[in-house]
Amino acid sequence: MKFDVLTLFPEMFEPIKQSIIGRATLKKILEINLVNIRDFSKDKHKHVDDTPYGGGAGMLIKPDVVYSSFKSIENHENAKVIYLTPQGKTLTQKKVEELANEEHLILLCGHYEGIDQRVIDKISPEEISIGDYVLTGGELPSMVLIDCVSRYITGVLSKGSTYQESFEGDGLLEYPQYTKPEIFEGIQVPNILISGHHENINKWRRKKALEITYNKRPELLKKANLTDEDKKFLAELNISLSD
Repeated sequence: MKFDVLTLFPEMFEPIKQSIIGRATLKKILEINLVNIRDFSKDKHKHVDDTPYGGGAGMLIKPDVVYSSFKSIENHENAKVIYLTPQGKTLTQKKVEELANEEHLILLCGHYEGIDQRVIDKISPEEISIGDYVLTGGELPSMVLIDCVSRYITGVLSKGSTYQESFEGDGLLEYPQYTKPEIFEGIQVPNILISGHHENINKWRRKKALEITYNKRPELLKKANLTDEDKKFLAELNISLSD
């Protein structure tokens, strides 16, 4: 998977070079290229923004520098282009897995008061937001998207690492997990987890996932893929899916 990121602040991407993503780039499983939009400014002072026509607060990134930086990317005409913007559709697990099937993503990071609409219309990217709030730029959302998508690229994570995670598969939040020591601050690991009875362990985990989803994100239960046994357990807890 190849990521090309159009940004005014490539130095912000240092965190994405660490840990799992960093190791995947060293192994050539991932390729992350940072394209500095400012390098394409024809202004001797490297200005990339100007005041908006019609007035208004703030500055807009000029269309020519964005378009030149975009065209500089090899094979850009065959890539999936994404503009990180608060106006985009919210990033979901389903969208993450869909994007993981792409071979080449170009991520455009907005900044200041945004980007001249003409270049957005010209490039015609898919617009994605990571939440209903406003950040100072698209760099952090780009890192979030790279991290999310990369986890589904073969070889980035150990086999099975994404199995039964929150939002994965059935749409439930993940069950609680425990490791050594067996007793911490007087609190013992649930006995079922050290029983060695895998069928009972799986049932316990499923029930805990249902409980946690109900307590933290009850709206997810209405969209989750629930079995008859799940519904029976929820009924025992007096949990109604119609509420």
